[in-house]
Amino acid sequence: MARPRFGLIGTGFIGRAHAIALNAVGAVFADQEAPVCELLADTTVDSAARGARALGFARSTGDWRALVTDRAVDVVDVCTPNHLHREMALAAIAAGKHVYCEKPLANTAREAAEIAAAADAAGVRHMMGFNYICNPLLQLAREMIAAGELGEVYAFRGSYLEDYMSDPAVPWTWRCDRALAGSGALADLGSHLINLGHFLLGGIARVQGSLQTVHAQRRDPASGQLRAVENEDIARALVEFERGLPGTFEISRVGTGYKCGLAFSVFGTRGALEFQQERMNELRHYDAAGPAARSGFRTILAGPEHPDYRPFCPAPGHGLGYNDLKVIEVRNVLRAIANGTPGWPDFHEGVRVQRVMEAIEQSHASRSWTEVPS
Repeated sequence: MARPRFGLIGTGFIGRAHAIALNAVGAVFADQEAPVCELLADTTVDSAARGARALGFARSTGDWRALVTDRAVDVVDVCTPNHLHREMALAAIAAGKHVYCEKPLANTAREAAEIAAAADAAGVRHMMGFNYICNPLLQLAREMIAAGELGEVYAFRGSYLEDYMSDPAVPWTWRCDRALAGSGALADLGSHLINLGHFLLGGIARVQGSLQTVHAQRRDPASGQLRAVENEDIARALVEFERGLPGTFEISRVGTGYKCGLAFSVFGTRGALEFQQERMNELRHYDAAGPAARSGFRTILAGPEHPDYRPFCPAPGHGLGYNDLKVIEVRNVLRAIANGTPGWPDFHEGVRVQRVMEAIEQSHASRSWTEVPS
């Protein structure tokens, strides 16, 4: 099979992360042929040209529509602000392209479902950018839970805290605009936590949510005027998984002191697991069967015995980074395309995540438990 040719839309932080992964995946995974970085699109011709030179793409364009219809592009990689995902993904699907889209899939569950249905009807491969679950230690955690090493799992506690908007002097951005970003902390951070919950424990059946906007106004850097913040800074929820398991979520973009505070604890009758993304190469495991004199959590360091670690490094404890998780994610995208089989997380997972986010918002409005549509 010919090497898939990628067209990347967007050169911001996440676009650069995708480009780094596209350029690295063939070097890391010996059994994976490198994709072709064919075409890059950005908001202007000049910025696209600069981005293509910096990120290793053969050509550039200032028109994303030209990219999705370009005959030399097989896969459209969408790395733009949230409100653009729907139009770009649907255009790429209509052109017969495979689509790799950064989270969230869209601004609403209805839009997300429309995209997923179009991709299925067109028979193209579709994958989401939820890279945290590619961590070898989270793959290990999932295996341990499924194998019953924790016994009967009876509770989940999850959080994703960052402080990038904790200072009230931080200016208004598109992330504060409901039409552009959809929800606030939920879309940006909560989508990852929800996907992580799905990955470890399965679907979420119902939620009881609470939302809070800490800084109701921020100054627009263009006009100098104060503008309303139209979405939440903090989201909290009680959740019930489809398996009957209770859990809690806490999500904040004003979590002072946290830079990438994605974390979870899973509690079972025979033990527990604990993880923090800021120490992403450590998984803490408690074995309740141990002697009382030795009781306590032990730290498992990421190493070559864990899934997908060895291609990066033959030595344990040396550790992986954020961009390495994107490399694993891109490998998964390429496998799905090469095998002609669905990958995961796909657009249907994007829909499920969106439905949980909307249920949390609806629960906040109704002040009651809300069912997540199946």
